Amino acid sequence: MNADVKEKFSSYPADIATVLHQIRDLILSVAKQEGIDELEETLKWGEPSYIATMGSTIRFDYKVKNPGQVWLYFNCKTTLIETFKEVYRDTFNYSGNRAIILDIDQKLPTKELSHCLSMALRYKKIKHLDLLGA
Repeated sequence: MNADVKEKFSSYPADIATVLHQIRDLILSVAKQEGIDELEETLKWGEPSYIATMGSTIRFDYKVKNPGQVWLYFNCKTTLIETFKEVYRDTFNYSGNRAIILDIDQKLPTKELSHCLSMALRYKKIKHLDLLGA
């Protein structure tokens, strides 16, 4: 784990850190399944961020002003959130064309979230496909 990201994780409340670790593990697992060897883990805007050369940046965080939620951010200049809304309209809550909002007291929808993460990690290769190939 990147040292800055590790320090950031240690700053979260325990219940939030648990969920964020699950999301991190899911990102790493999806990257491995997709054969993505080069995945950079860093902090962007003070938030854990994951960048694949063939994809779009994925960031996530918890904000005190939104207790009980974690937000996964995607580049608003992509069609990622638009596609997620089309494919998983009733699975996630969204914030505009920027974020998926997850409630920490609900079970993480790992199958659906894995699919979204896969699309983000491969975005540059699939951006020309209808619904990103979903």
